[in-house]
Formats: sequence, structure tokens, C-alpha cells
Amino acid sequence: VQLQASGGGLVQAGGSLRLSCAASGRAISRHHMGWFRQVPGKQRECVAAIGWSGSLTYYADSVKGRFTISRDNAKNTMYLQMNSLKPEDTAVYYCAASPRTVVLNRDRDYDYWGQGTQVTVSS
Repeated sequence: VQLQASGGGLVQAGGSLRLSCAASGRAISRHHMGWFRQVPGKQRECVAAIGWSGSLTYYADSVKGRFTISRDNAKNTMYLQMNSLKPEDTAVYYCAASPRTVVLNRDRDYDYWGQGTQVTVSS
């Protein structure tokens, strides 16, 4: 599975962005998927994750109520709608997928990773 993350950019605080993660090479309908972010010098953290059926989701406390994860298995794509962005959301955002049973927010459980897309939120 190859993952391509896109949709990052520069936005002012309070603004919105929508990240996309397009998968190719294999259908992801049976893959759990997640969005992770990392800033230099800090550990990578899970922002949001979604089970293969879409019925199970995880959100980091810092983004609850502001971010929404979704997936369209017919399009082999996952999304992250980010609203009310804050400067502390600035990071490189990565998408990940796994066909195995995972703990949704545990990065070592994911087998496939996209290249990352930069999100910068100015104050």
C-alpha cells in the first residue's frame, strides 16, 4: 500500500484545512488508518484514527471537537477536517494504515506510512 498525504499549508489561527490521504496499490477497506503529527524534537503523536469500518474512532484530547476523521473506502481515501486551528497544531502530518489489529493511537502498530504534509498555523 502506498499512501499520499496532501492538503497541508499555511493558515491563520482559527482557520481550517482538510487533509487527504490517498491510498494506492491495494484497497484499504480492511485497513485501520490514522493521522499522526510530529514537530522537531518531539515524539510523534496520534491525532486521530479510524477503524476499517469507520465505526470506531480515536481523537487526541488536544483536537477533540475541532478535528474530524473520515474515510471513503470507495475512493480509497481518508480525510482529516481540521477546524479552529491553533499555532500548536503546527507540525508535519502523516497518514498511516494497517491491515492488522491495532491499538488505534499506537504508531508502531501501523505498517504503511505516507510522506507527510506540512501544516503551519500562524498566530
